[in-house]
Amino acid sequence: MKTIFCITGLAIQGLAMSAQAQTGKPNIVVIMTDQQRADLCGREGFPLEVTPFVDRLAQENVWFNKAYTVMPASSPARCSMFTGRFPSATHVRTNHNIPDISYQQDLVGVLKENGYKTALVGKNHAYLKPADFDFWSEYGHWGKHKKTTPAEKETARFLNQQARGQWLEPSPISLEEQHPTKIVNEALAWIKQQKENPFFVWVSFPEPHNPYQVCEPYYSMFSPDKLPVLKTSRKDLAKKGEKYRILAQLEDASCPNLEQDMPRIRANYIGMIRLIDDQIKRLIESLKASGQYENTLFVVLSDHGDYWGEYGLIRKGAGLSESLARIPMVWAGYHIKNQPAPMDGHVSIADLFPTFCSAIGAEIPTGVQGRSLWPMLTGKAYPKEEFSSMVVQQGFGGADVGLDASLTFEQEGALTPGKIAHFDELNTWTQSGTSRMIRKDDWKLVMNHYGNGELYNLKKDPSEIHNLFGEKKYSKIQTELLTRLLAWELRLQDPLPLPQRRYHFKQNPFNYLHPEH
Repeated sequence: MKTIFCITGLAIQGLAMSAQAQTGKPNIVVIMTDQQRADLCGREGFPLEVTPFVDRLAQENVWFNKAYTVMPASSPARCSMFTGRFPSATHVRTNHNIPDISYQQDLVGVLKENGYKTALVGKNHAYLKPADFDFWSEYGHWGKHKKTTPAEKETARFLNQQARGQWLEPSPISLEEQHPTKIVNEALAWIKQQKENPFFVWVSFPEPHNPYQVCEPYYSMFSPDKLPVLKTSRKDLAKKGEKYRILAQLEDASCPNLEQDMPRIRANYIGMIRLIDDQIKRLIESLKASGQYENTLFVVLSDHGDYWGEYGLIRKGAGLSESLARIPMVWAGYHIKNQPAPMDGHVSIADLFPTFCSAIGAEIPTGVQGRSLWPMLTGKAYPKEEFSSMVVQQGFGGADVGLDASLTFEQEGALTPGKIAHFDELNTWTQSGTSRMIRKDDWKLVMNHYGNGELYNLKKDPSEIHNLFGEKKYSKIQTELLTRLLAWELRLQDPLPLPQRRYHFKQNPFNYLHPEH
């Protein structure tokens, strides 16, 4: 097995003078997981050792415990990360309308203008194409896109034909052939070749997204009977609303033994995260060994979360619960000023692009709605009010599609009859309509287009079961959150196209609206 992991820092010590030293610009490594919820980590008090390396990286650098996706779905989130624009502006509000994307300049374009070599190794699921990058090696949930070895072909066969949804036994895919291992191998090999230009690499793991499969030793690392007890169950679905109940019906139709299988699925899920954590460690420690760490800006995050058994559900789909909307986010390396405690700011996946612009000395393009975190990350002054709240969007519009609709799961395409765990939770029912969420400190408000609201105190009610909306006792905080949500909605109106004559569009260098003092 040692020969499999031979691409170490020692193997790339022969690099010429670092690209950063020659250009003054840092390398950038975006490490992204798919469907990893934020709270299953030691730095947030989770009792099992699921992310020991990233926990240490976070405490030695900067991390957020109020970081959010823009929408709990892969394509909307990933498109926002590369454009800095929210789904209401990109027009990518589902996984199926990527071609509708709207933006003026994106991260890849800015990087190319600044002399970067670029690479994707892993999952895309955005609007990006191989021609946009200098190197492209794409992986999906069910195998590598261009399979060249017998092992890669066998992995794809297994994932497509046997483990499409979940695999409750130890995975026959070896550690050497698991996607995270192969992705890190390829990323390190590509980095080794970069000698003159600064580089950007998107290391994009398709896991811990379903199919929930994991090999030994990770399969046995977390015993199903020793997992923390869930605080919610199917009994709470009545309080969560119709979309949650519809999702439960879909899951039961596809996974008839879901309640029985849930402990093993949950154990597999955190086993997958631990496997990824070990591979992130290998990646970053290799760059430390080669002397590139200090000249490289790292961010570790996910595109959205997973219920992980909350409300008796798996995957994602209905609602804007913290389990889906909040994401892990850790910044490390180049110019990052250590703060062991979580940063006291509400931030978004849309903030990555403007932050990278600041880090490399580029202007933030017009049309970008995210804000630069660079002053915050580097210990400089920044307006606290700018990061005092954050919003998340959901829905493709129209009226809600309810339980009484004549459309069936099979007709819609949300359910593949006769096949276990073949279902699409992001469907007509769960995604219909429009919802908005705002988080401020311990409080959270969700509103939909019918004027129905949810108000939760996350400190007292982290599972979001006790809806306080409309209660007189909380009218002041409800009004404050409604006011802030309206302000965010106005802020996120698409500024493009800018006025072409006479009017002068004002934009702060860090894309802040609030003054610094």
